[in-house]
Amino acid sequence: MGCSPVWAAFPAGSALTSLLTLAHVSCFQACAISGLFNCITIHPLNIAAGVWMIMNAFILLLCEAPFCCQFVEFANTVAQKVDRLRSWQKAFFYCGMAVVPIVMSLTLTTLLGNAIAFATGVLYGLSALGKKGDAISYARIQQQRQQADEEKMAETLEGEL
Repeated sequence: MGCSPVWAAFPAGSALTSLLTLAHVSCFQACAISGLFNCITIHPLNIAAGVWMIMNAFILLLCEAPFCCQFVEFANTVAQKVDRLRSWQKAFFYCGMAVVPIVMSLTLTTLLGNAIAFATGVLYGLSALGKKGDAISYARIQQQRQQADEEKMAETLEGEL
C-alpha cells in the first residue's frame, strides 16, 4: 500500500527507484534529527522551523511508509491518497515542504535537514519527466523537423516569386 506510482514507472532494480528509496529513509531521519536540534535554542524562528521540520518528518513517514505508523488509524488512507498523486505533484509537495523552514530560519541545521527532502522532490520531478529517449530516435526527429523547415522555406520562396 505504501508503494508510490514511481515504482511502477521504472523497473524494480533501476537506479532511480533505489535513489528514491534511500532518499525517503534518509529524508525522514534528517528532518527529524535536524528539527530536534533546531528546537534547542532561544530564538523563536528557529524553534518554529524546528517544529515544522519535525512535522515534515512525520508527514513524510506517514505518506511514504504507513507501515511505520500503525498506531495512526488514518495512515493507510493518507498513503493511498498520496499514491494517487502524480510525480510532479509530489515533487512540488516535497520541495515546498523543504523550503518553508529554510525561509523561516536560514541556518546550517535547516539547510542540511531539508536538503535531502528537497533532493527527493527533485528526484520526483525527474521521474515526472520520464525516461530519456535514445539518440537514434532523437536524431530522426531532428531530421524530420529540419526537412519540414526546408519545405516551408521552399514554399515561402516559391510564393514570393
